[in-house]
Amino acid sequence: MTKEALKRQVASLPNEPGVYQYYNEQGAIIYVGKAKDLKKRVSSYFRKQVDSRKTKNLVNAIYSLKHIVVPTESDALILENTLIKEHQPKYNILLRDDKTYPWICIKKERYPRVFATRKIIQDGSEYFGPFTNAKTVRVLLGLINELYPLRTCHYDLSEANVASEKYKVCLEYHIGNCLAPCVGKQTTTHYNEAIGQIRNILQGKFKQVNDAFSREMKAAAETLQFEYAQKIKLKMESLQQYQSKSAVVSAKINAVDVCTIVSDESTAFVNFLQVAYGSIVRFHSMSLKKKLDETDAELLRVVVVELRRRFDSSSKEILLPFEVDLGEAVRVIVPKIGEKKQLLNLSLRNAKQSRLEQLKQIKLTDPEQHTQRVMAQMQRDLRLSELPLHIECFDNSNIQGSNPVAACVVFRNGKPSKKEYRHYGIKTVEGPDDFASMEEVVYRRYKRLLSEGESLPQLVVIDGGKGQLNAALKSFDVLGIRRKVAILGIAKRLEELYFPNDPIPLYLDKRSETLRIVQQLRNEAHRFGIRLHRNKRSKGAIHSELESIPGVGEKTATELLKKFKSVKRIKVATQEELTQIVGSKKAKTIYEHLHNIS
Repeated sequence: MTKEALKRQVASLPNEPGVYQYYNEQGAIIYVGKAKDLKKRVSSYFRKQVDSRKTKNLVNAIYSLKHIVVPTESDALILENTLIKEHQPKYNILLRDDKTYPWICIKKERYPRVFATRKIIQDGSEYFGPFTNAKTVRVLLGLINELYPLRTCHYDLSEANVASEKYKVCLEYHIGNCLAPCVGKQTTTHYNEAIGQIRNILQGKFKQVNDAFSREMKAAAETLQFEYAQKIKLKMESLQQYQSKSAVVSAKINAVDVCTIVSDESTAFVNFLQVAYGSIVRFHSMSLKKKLDETDAELLRVVVVELRRRFDSSSKEILLPFEVDLGEAVRVIVPKIGEKKQLLNLSLRNAKQSRLEQLKQIKLTDPEQHTQRVMAQMQRDLRLSELPLHIECFDNSNIQGSNPVAACVVFRNGKPSKKEYRHYGIKTVEGPDDFASMEEVVYRRYKRLLSEGESLPQLVVIDGGKGQLNAALKSFDVLGIRRKVAILGIAKRLEELYFPNDPIPLYLDKRSETLRIVQQLRNEAHRFGIRLHRNKRSKGAIHSELESIPGVGEKTATELLKKFKSVKRIKVATQEELTQIVGSKKAKTIYEHLHNIS
């Protein structure tokens, strides 16, 4: 990859948390890093001035890069830790002590203990985390122990041992930190209810716990125990700050592959993740050019086999977004809920991100190709018979019928053509009637284009719902262009698109490029129309102030404004200066009126 291509790839990175990998020319990983904002962080390596010699050597060795987007910065930190240990890149500080992030364990035993650990033992115990901050673990365990008295001893509390009175109560019981299940003072049912609540907290199901805290805090405040109420408030804040789930690691998932695909008419984008011991150890994104209009299932069947071979995968399970027959060598799972669904969503998010980045690079390197692609997408989304290279949009503007105006804006090749924008003062409509105003301005616009032999647009957008659209259609029918020009209306409330003779509106994806251009058209028409409306109101107010002077009409007011530009300047003008414009008699009247001379 050339330096220019690398810079274009960096320019197309998202402003989201994630992990990036740098590769040398031989394809080996030389650095793994995490970022709160991928684009800003990776861009910082390619500045003109780099202080560190190590960083200069690293940048000179970079041949290509890959990245993966994750939900949070904590997820990025965990994934970075895993990948550094897995690949041991040359320029990273190696984690030689093999230190891992802490988890909270609910031990599988008769009276389960709850404690922090850095080692996962597959014995049926439940593990929650991991946590990137050990302080969070200490706070959370302190909170749990304060809320629920649990045992901390390592005794084997089997039914036989408890019944034989083998153990005696300890200091923890006497100070109220334990209810002494070792001597039968607490039943397993009561103890397991507390464990169930703790499990809810660790899974992020805080509503019941927060409700209980809220009641306790209010009760404390009502009895004037403000210090205790403050302690409860701090507990609630600790719960709100705690996040139990990581999208990139899970103690329950061992060896599994994940693969997703996103495609359009010509290209498919695939993301592949390898998970081992609950953590992502490899990720890879790629694009495929379609040749025979292949389906996603057909492409995924081929790609999965190739990627598993390339990365020497031995996992017996693979997570896919839909069923694909891969033979008996691997079991296909299509998860609907849970942690495996989270992993699938993460992979799908990165496949979509790959598509967006390639589109950004096309926009940077070949604007004409980008424009053709966007126009083709609009043609498909809006069911047009031809590419909408020329689009016009109309909007009305008035306040309770005063100074009604309309605006027409023109887009060519998806971009504003401001020299073709037009303003219209409404001539035939009395009062606030948006429908009649729209009918008039559409008629005037296209009657003129037809009389001058100008080309008509491929698409007309009306700012408004079915009412404004039907008003515009009346003018289309009178002019005989209804079958020659496509037309639609956009309503502001839900951004729904209305088509002629179709009562059901079209709802496009909020991130759709088609909707973005239609919204840009609507916003431009609104901005352009409001500008004329404000100017007319302003001029009307100025004329009204001057015309309120006895003997001053519209003609005199216009002459004065033409010379002095504003009422403020007219007020500071001398009587002699006014005489030069309107004569001595009117000048004297105007001067005395403006200076309150009776």
